[in-house]
Amino acid sequence: MIRVAIVEDDLSCVQQLREYLSRYQKSSGEDIEVAVYPDGMAVVEQYRPVFDVLLLDIEMPRLDGMAAAREIRRTDPEVIMIFITNMARYAIKGYEVNALDFVLKPINYFAFSLKMDKVASILRSRRQECLVVSTEDGLVRLSTGEILYIEVISHRLHIHTLGETYVMAGTLADMERRLADVHFARCNKGYLVNLRNITRIKGNTVLVGRDELLISRRRRAEFLLSVTDYYGGGGQ
Repeated sequence: MIRVAIVEDDLSCVQQLREYLSRYQKSSGEDIEVAVYPDGMAVVEQYRPVFDVLLLDIEMPRLDGMAAAREIRRTDPEVIMIFITNMARYAIKGYEVNALDFVLKPINYFAFSLKMDKVASILRSRRQECLVVSTEDGLVRLSTGEILYIEVISHRLHIHTLGETYVMAGTLADMERRLADVHFARCNKGYLVNLRNITRIKGNTVLVGRDELLISRRRRAEFLLSVTDYYGGGGQ
């Protein structure tokens, strides 16, 4: 599914974008979910990192699309941004917020569908590389590459990353299923390890980041096989 937020104060443009997204959904086979925000302030005030792509008008009251994009980038470095504008000179500023592209008004469906093809291609490559988790502080979008390991403590998951630790409800078994395709493996019943972030295995311990985790006797053979398969395949 592609989750799209339209941030646009012109109702006729909103309707056109909805129609184009519906048309693209039918032609591409992609499931598309759409939310609409009337201006930049509305999306910033209510923003959660759950969208795949933002279609942002640049000229809007209260808070323009470029200013809204700067605010959103502080909390969501991954969301794809496409600016909708009737002045091409504004599109250059999109590079300041790592925008993917821009669409000129009046919007042409063929040009719009090419932008959406690009979005769909990026999302397919990302699908196994990002994890959205519901923590005590709200929704957080994590790159799986920055996760060191996941630990279960008193029925809560502690996701240890390169920067900080996030706590959320859930089971390690469920998280293991979610991360099955991105090279995570259990070294014991309490730890799910990101194989790409292992720095050393010695005896019955594995070093992940600065933390040394125990490899249980029961899990040892399976865990070491996973490590061997991962690095034997090039560690991708």
